Amino acid sequence: MNRTDNFWDRIERTLVGLLGAIAMIVGIVQVAGRYFFPAYAISWAEEVIVYLVVWGVMIISSQLVRTDGHVRPDLVLRLVGPTGQRWLESFNCIVALVFCIGMVWYGFNITESSWMLDEHSSTDFAFPMWIYYASLPVGGLLMTVRYAIRLYRYLFRFDPATMTVGHTAEHDLMAPAGGDAKSATTD
Repeated sequence: MNRTDNFWDRIERTLVGLLGAIAMIVGIVQVAGRYFFPAYAISWAEEVIVYLVVWGVMIISSQLVRTDGHVRPDLVLRLVGPTGQRWLESFNCIVALVFCIGMVWYGFNITESSWMLDEHSSTDFAFPMWIYYASLPVGGLLMTVRYAIRLYRYLFRFDPATMTVGHTAEHDLMAPAGGDAKSATTD
């Protein structure tokens, strides 16, 4: 994993961690307010929590691309040799790229329409819906970039010794080249 990947991962994880922490705080404040201070209970907490969680899921989706966590034909990949794996993975990346580009395109259209119509949620909070809808093209774009990087690596940097089939655990991603994951985590 190079420095750019590492930096990108840290930004995504930090952002998702912050979104999760904010969602948790809002939830705690809402529950405490409902039971201990009913006059000050916030009615929009569930809405904000949903928006924060949706944004977190869409952002962290690119991590699943990096760690092979998305749907892919693992069973078929295990039945073919390294050359077959390379081409099946490349095909999988192309299909995923098409899907993600479509997600970005349609997500952008939905977000733009919501912006132009000045669409707001129907709750007391009246949250601008374009912010919620923007999670779709942002998450799609992050996954598109990750799939493009994967496709490039499978087409031009393929090394059957280091490219594995199946979900890649975090400790495996941090293993030094030519070393095993155990030595990378104990150093």
